[in-house]
Order: sequence, then structure tokens, then C-alpha cells
Amino acid sequence: MPGWKSDTPTRRRPFLQALPFLLPNLLGFLVFTLLPVLACFALSFTDYQLAPIQHLSQLRERMPFVGAQNFVKLLGWHREAGALVANDPDFWRYLGNTLFLMLGIPISIAGSLFLAILLNQRLRGMTLFRTIYFLPTVSSAVAVCIVWKWVFHQQPNEVGLLNSILMSLGVSSPPDWLGDPAWAKPAFIIMAVWVGVGGYNCVLYLAGLQGIPEEFYEAAALDGAGTWARFRHITWPLLSPTTFFVVTMSIIAGFQGSFLFTAAYLMTGGGPAGATTTLMLYIYNNAISWHQLGYAAAIACVLFVLVFGFTLINWRYGQRLVHYG
Repeated sequence: MPGWKSDTPTRRRPFLQALPFLLPNLLGFLVFTLLPVLACFALSFTDYQLAPIQHLSQLRERMPFVGAQNFVKLLGWHREAGALVANDPDFWRYLGNTLFLMLGIPISIAGSLFLAILLNQRLRGMTLFRTIYFLPTVSSAVAVCIVWKWVFHQQPNEVGLLNSILMSLGVSSPPDWLGDPAWAKPAFIIMAVWVGVGGYNCVLYLAGLQGIPEEFYEAAALDGAGTWARFRHITWPLLSPTTFFVVTMSIIAGFQGSFLFTAAYLMTGGGPAGATTTLMLYIYNNAISWHQLGYAAAIACVLFVLVFGFTLINWRYGQRLVHYG
């Protein structure tokens, strides 16, 4: 076309103007995100043992290529005494722990929505309440874990705050929250919900609620709609884009489990009997405690695939429930 060449510089000008502003973030993404991810995938095909290296020539010797051996050990199964046994049963157990702990996600999301509705009221001093509920999110995870360890504490001669309350209510034998495998995961879910209810999900829901025009509620009230009807037919549909985003990010955070990793590391060490060991803690143990960096990288790759897969499924089917206005 005759005018194509003359239009090209004009089209490029906005991109060239924006490039200096995009470059710092792009370089940061390449150096601190993309390259480490690619390095992780590369390490997953090696038997890299974490050890001091005196010279670069030793790097190749310490990183022998083993192909898919790490993934076969991680995901494979074999027959033993006529039964099918996992090559790495710990991986499947800790994956189950991770999925079990993610059962707190819907509770946390529902609590965030309920709390956001309460904090959206035009009452005096509401800003103070919003700040108080958001404090656990910005508090040090280590400090939060220390406080909750005291709350869950259960020793023969010393009982924590929660069990003291239960005993005052007539419970003669309160559970050993952090010492009993049957109660350790529910204890972690309680703690995670407490931390997350007033956090970023609540802020997102609060922003979504404030974006709903008051005219909708006024018109519904004139038609005789009650509180539940207004929530069902106005609030919930118009919050569906926010809910979709919250669910997506919560699933990703649930698999990563950064707070629960801190809690397991400080409060139980992954116990009792591995009941609170998540995939993140398993990666840490393999890489740092046992120096099996190649195997840890393989677990991290599998975790990446799981997060990507669940996010893709949620993105594919979750959008059908979203109402855009």
C-alpha cells in the first residue's frame, strides 16, 4: 500500500516513547523471574548436589545430566509385593496436605466478602475498623506464627489460650492442636483464615462494592426487594469479576502457600508426622536441608504445572459465571 511506509514511523513513535518506561520493569522480570524459572527447568534434568564449588570447571561435574530421571522418581509408580507403590510417596502425601489446607480458601473468600459488606457501611470510625482488620496481613509472619503457637499451645502443665477457653466451656480434653496429626491441619486452616479474611481479598471486595451504583439498590428497594434479594440479584452478580480474580489469585497463593510454609517451618517443623508439610516445605527440605537441588527443581516444575493447570481451568470455566455489567 502506498501509505504504509509513511505510517510506520508514526505507529512506532508511541512504542519508542513508552519503551524507556517499560524497560526497567522488563529487565527486572527477565533477571528475577524468567531467568530463574528457566534455570529451574534446566536444573530439574540434572542431579545437582548443593555443595561448595572451588572452580567453574567443577560445575559440570556437580551437575550431571540425568534426563527425566527426577520426574520418574517423583511421579512414577512401581509394583512392590503385588501392590502399586509410588516411587516417592512423600510427594503425594505432601501434595494431599497442600490440597487439604486449600480447603480454607472458600471459607476465607466468604469471610472476606461478608467483612467487606460490613466495612462498606457509612458509619463513624469505619476507617479505624478497616485498619484493624487489615493489620494481620501487614504484620510479620514470624510474629503471627509465634502468637498463634501460644494460642494453640498444649502441654501437660501449660494450656494455650484456645484450649483454656474450651475448658472453661466444659470441654474436659481439648485437642492437642499442633501435636496431633488429626488436628494440625485444621489448626493451620483456622490460622490462615484469620490472617486472610481482612486482607487483600477484603480490600478488593470493598472496592467492588463501592463501585456498584446506589441507584440499583434504591430501585430494588422501591420494588420491595429485601436484603437477601438485593444481595442475590445486584451485589453478587456485579461482584462476579472481583470474585473471579480473587478465586484465581487465591488458588495460586494456596499452592504456593508462603504463609503456611512459614507457619510449618516455625511452629511444627512440618510435623507432627509430616501432617503440615506442604510442597513448598518439601522443596525447601530437598534443596537446603538435604542438598538435592536437582530433585527440588523437579518438584518446583511440577508445582508450576499444577498452578498453571488449575489457573487455566479456572480461567476457562470460571469466566462463564462472570457478569460484566
